[in-house]
Amino acid sequence: MNECYYDKRMDFFYNQTNTDTADEWTGPQLIVVLCFGTFFCLFIFISNSLVIAAVIKNKRFHFPFYYLLANLAAADFFAGIAYVFLMFNTGPVSKTLTVNRWFLRQGLLDTSLTASLVNLLVIAVERHMSIMRMKIHSNLTKKRVTFLIISIWAIAIFMGAVPTLGWNCLCDITVCSSLAPIYSRSYLVFWSVLNLVVFFIMVVVYIRIYMYVQRKTNVLSSHTSGSISRRRTPVKLMKTVMTVLGAFVVCWTPGLVVLLLDGLNCTYCGIQDVKRWFLLLALLNSVMNPIIYSYKDDEMWGTMKRMICCFSEDKNQERRSSRIPSTVLCRSTDTSGHYIEDGIIQGTICGKGDLGDKGNS
Repeated sequence: MNECYYDKRMDFFYNQTNTDTADEWTGPQLIVVLCFGTFFCLFIFISNSLVIAAVIKNKRFHFPFYYLLANLAAADFFAGIAYVFLMFNTGPVSKTLTVNRWFLRQGLLDTSLTASLVNLLVIAVERHMSIMRMKIHSNLTKKRVTFLIISIWAIAIFMGAVPTLGWNCLCDITVCSSLAPIYSRSYLVFWSVLNLVVFFIMVVVYIRIYMYVQRKTNVLSSHTSGSISRRRTPVKLMKTVMTVLGAFVVCWTPGLVVLLLDGLNCTYCGIQDVKRWFLLLALLNSVMNPIIYSYKDDEMWGTMKRMICCFSEDKNQERRSSRIPSTVLCRSTDTSGHYIEDGIIQGTICGKGDLGDKGNS
């Protein structure tokens, strides 16, 4: 019967797999990685929060597609949390971690990847439902969308917990991988192949849907007198989703290939030399998505810009009012009227976005 090593620290497993973490993450290299990681994580938190807030604020976005897009932004936000946890538990610190803490570190990353991947699959289904009827949005009810979102996170959490539930090498260290010293090599092969196959299927499905939309739009444009912008809207939404999918595949595929090579026990592939850079590339995906949303969707960018402007105006107004000494309040009516008028003008500027949203909806 094999001996299990649940009570060992990670240095035991790193030594078993001959993985050296100290030399890779010290000096200038560590500083560069941490600086880039910190900047990217801050951008991820702020930008994806803006995307979620824009969907909540603008009634034009109260449709299944945008709810799922907001959930994708939530997955990217969660990825930022996973990367922050990783930054404080990597490098030389890795060897001091307990098994459970290391499982948590990797589980957060696996959960964020699965949440994004499954979310893109659900968006593909939603786009298929709407496009087959040549509608901009599907007829999914809010209850069904809520159920789908809950299911996405349930699947993501389960997939992130699979190694913790037993598919690991704690009781058979001869099958431990190099990149993930307490993950079984068979699990890495399963995990990487599963994700790469899903990537390929999604790319094929999205290309077929896009070609169908393009063909139908061209046919309908010669037989209908509807507005050009309305006919092009399904195509624009598909371009947005395909750009997001393309960025996702490009950013995550190299890392999954490295995991696959490690699972296949490729000792001469030099995977230790590239693993941290592919991890930063995966982090970059969560940075790119909000930029894609705002660049491809003018309404999304307009809503986000109005929220930023109003927040800035509110801060300036508070700062300006706090600088007014108490004696100013006793001055003439004209002076106080100036401040009141200034506040009304600023309130009007910030209110334009909300009134526009209400009027357009």
